[in-house]
Amino acid sequence: MQQETLLELYRKCTGHAPETIEPLAGAGSNRKYFRLKGCPTLIGVYGTSADENRAFLYMSKHFAGKGLPVPCVRIASTDGMAYLQDDLGDVSLFQAIAQGRQTGAFKAEETTLLKRAIRLLPRFQYEGAEGMDFSACYPQAEFDRRSILWDLNYFKYCFLKATGIDFQEGLLEDDFGHMATTLLAAPHDTFMYRDFQSRNVMVCNGHPFFIDFQGGRKGPALYDVASFLWQAKARFPQELREELMQTYLDAARPYGNTDDGKQFRDCLRHFVLFRTLQVLGAYGFRGYFERKPHFLQSIPYAIGNLRQLLAQDFQEYPYLASLLRQLAVLPQFGGNPATTPEKAQLTVEVISFSYKKGIPRDASGNGGGYVFDCRAIHNPGRYEAYKQLTGRDEPVIRFLEGNGEVFPFLEHAEALADAHVQRFLERGFTHLSICFGCTGGQHRSVYSAEHAARHIHEKFGVRLRLIHRELNAEQIFECRL
Repeated sequence: MQQETLLELYRKCTGHAPETIEPLAGAGSNRKYFRLKGCPTLIGVYGTSADENRAFLYMSKHFAGKGLPVPCVRIASTDGMAYLQDDLGDVSLFQAIAQGRQTGAFKAEETTLLKRAIRLLPRFQYEGAEGMDFSACYPQAEFDRRSILWDLNYFKYCFLKATGIDFQEGLLEDDFGHMATTLLAAPHDTFMYRDFQSRNVMVCNGHPFFIDFQGGRKGPALYDVASFLWQAKARFPQELREELMQTYLDAARPYGNTDDGKQFRDCLRHFVLFRTLQVLGAYGFRGYFERKPHFLQSIPYAIGNLRQLLAQDFQEYPYLASLLRQLAVLPQFGGNPATTPEKAQLTVEVISFSYKKGIPRDASGNGGGYVFDCRAIHNPGRYEAYKQLTGRDEPVIRFLEGNGEVFPFLEHAEALADAHVQRFLERGFTHLSICFGCTGGQHRSVYSAEHAARHIHEKFGVRLRLIHRELNAEQIFECRL
C-alpha cells in the first residue's frame, strides 16, 4: 500500500513510472523511506501521522521560501500521509565526520563541514521564525513548561526507573520544576529545531542540507546548540566544542545576539543537562520498552556526556544532581571500570576477516577469545550498489541496521565479550581476541567489529586494537584509566 501510493505520486509528478523503488533504512521515527530511481530520482516518505507530515510540508515550504537549504518537496498525497522530495544522497554529516568520531581527532575537512552546518543554524532560528505560523507545528506550538516537564518525566519513567535506583519522587519533581523555571527564563522567540544533530544534516556536493525539522516549534536558540554540540555519539572534544560554539555566536551576532559568550555559556549548561536527560529518556523508551538494541547501545555515550556535565556544580537542582551522580557510576553503563594496573596491561584485539582466507592467527599464543560468524546476516555485498563500499560506509550501515537483524546478533556477541573482558581484568590477563568473520571480510564483519570495538572501549576503557584484515586497516584505542 505504501509503495503503491508513492509510485502513484511519482507518476503524477513526472508523467512516468520510476525505474525502481527501494526501501531505505529508517531512523528513530516510524516513518518509512524509499528511493524511487529514475529521471529524476526522488525520496518517498510515508508517515504514520498526517499532522506530523503536514508540519514538515509547511515548514519545508516556509524555509525554502527563505532560501534555506532544505529538501524540495515535489508532491504530497491529498491525505497528507505521503510525499516525494529531492534525493540528497546517502551521506549524512554524522557519517562525513566518522573518522573524527572514532578517533577523537577531527580532520580539517570534518571541522569545516561542522562549521558550515552550525553557521547556518541561526538562519533557521531567526529568519525561520519570521512569518512562521507556529500553530502549524507538531505536536506543540511552543517550548513551554508543560513540554519541559513531559520530557523530564519521560527521563524519569523510561530511564531512571529502569535502572533500579531508589529515589524520592517529590524531591525530584521539585528540582524538575526549578529546571523548567530556569530554562524558560532564556529568550525563546526563535524557531527551535529541537533535534538539530549531525544525523539530521545531509551533505550534498560538500554543502549541508537540513532534514527532520518537523518537531520544531517556537523556543530558545540555546536548545539547538546543546543538541548539536553534545550529541552523544558525535564525541566532540571540548576544544572543538568551543570552536564550534564561537562559530555559532559569530553567525548569530547579525540577528541582534550581542552576547560575549559568558552569559551564553552560563545558561547553555542547563540546556545541555536538560537535553541529555531528554535523550536518555528516548533511549530508554526505544531500548527498554520497544526492544531496539541500537538505542541501548547509545546509552553509554550519553552517560559519558553526563559525567562531564557533573564536573560542574548544579546547585540549582541538588537532589537531581545527587541522583545523576549515582546513575553515572552504575556498572552497566561502564561507570565503575577497573582502574587497577591490570586494566593497563590488557589489550583487546577486535578483528574482521574473510572466512575464505582463514580465521586470524592468535599472535599472543594464549588462544583466548571468540570467533563470531556474521554470515547468517543479510549480505549487502550481493547488491551492486554496495560492492565497492565497506561496513564503515553509511549506506552499508543503513542496509545492515534497516531490518534490525544485526542488533540481536551484536547484543549477544557483545554480552559474551563483556563477561570475558571483565573476567580477564579481574585475573590480570594481557590479551583477548574477538573476531568477526563473513564471506569477503568487507561488509558484515567490518560493521560488527567497528560496533563491538567502540562498545568495549567505551564500557571498559581498555587498550584496544581494531583490525580489518582484508581492508588492511588498523586503529588503536589507548587505555583510558
